[in-house]
Amino acid sequence: MAMLSFCGVDVSKDRLDVLVLPEQQSFSVSNDVAGWAEVVARLRGFAIAAIGLEASGGYERGAMRALLAAGLPACQVNPFKLRQFARASGVLAKNDPLDTRMIASFVATMPTRPAQTRPLAIERLAEVLAVRRQFNAEKVAAENASRLLEDAMLQRLSRRRIARLVADIGSLDAHLVEIVDTDAALAHRYRLLTSMPGVGLVLACTLIALLPELGVMSRKQVAALVGVAPYAFESGKFKGRRCIWGGRAPVREVLYMAAMSAGNWNPVLKQFRKRLQGAGKLPKVIIVAVMRKMITMLNAMVRDDVAWADHLHGRRTVPTAC
Repeated sequence: MAMLSFCGVDVSKDRLDVLVLPEQQSFSVSNDVAGWAEVVARLRGFAIAAIGLEASGGYERGAMRALLAAGLPACQVNPFKLRQFARASGVLAKNDPLDTRMIASFVATMPTRPAQTRPLAIERLAEVLAVRRQFNAEKVAAENASRLLEDAMLQRLSRRRIARLVADIGSLDAHLVEIVDTDAALAHRYRLLTSMPGVGLVLACTLIALLPELGVMSRKQVAALVGVAPYAFESGKFKGRRCIWGGRAPVREVLYMAAMSAGNWNPVLKQFRKRLQGAGKLPKVIIVAVMRKMITMLNAMVRDDVAWADHLHGRRTVPTAC
């Protein structure tokens, strides 16, 4: 039986540094089409169990697509987890050779799940949402800065910039709708998600693009994946306050804004919020609880392929395992 190998790929703008363990085979290629093809060709000579690529601001996307298209088990490694793993391994320095070795060691040691090839429409949604987050952050920063401006010309420039950003965000929202409408499966999921009062365009598209696991995980798993599951903070007789940790921040941020609205206007979630208030829960605890209830209900709706009204009445269109 062939010995399984594990591969780490350190990604930069112009180069891919590759290391295969335990063979200690290392090489570097350009981060372009020719380089991706060479990586695929050279890795085919090993019995690869997992290939890790650290998220690198999008520079890893081309290599990831090439590896997945070739049927190789590539996965994206969380940079924070990788640094924690390196520190736990006693590696405090950071450079390309060390990073490559740590990525290979990480996928050899920690349980990983190969990435899945995403449809083009999903890729486009994710890209548009990333730009929308950037524009929205710029708009908020500009609005905050404008409150301190006293010079008339600066005020005019600030108003013009904010208006331009608002218009651009509106254009991006319209583009999101166009992308969803081009794919029947995405359009169907979009209708399911937005049937819940409080779920709008941005949250629905964010869940479609950035949380593809929705509907195939348990309620606890999806809450943990989004980052709204409370974790214990206890030791011996000490009983600390439970808190949330980790998860997918872009999903959680949009879910937070939706929960703020849904807690006031969605009848089910409004009643849930009031019950928590009556129990004396803190405001932050309440909003996180509303977020968690929202995402678990949406998970069940997608799992059962039912809209909001049918979900409330327990109607299902597809059988589900107990």
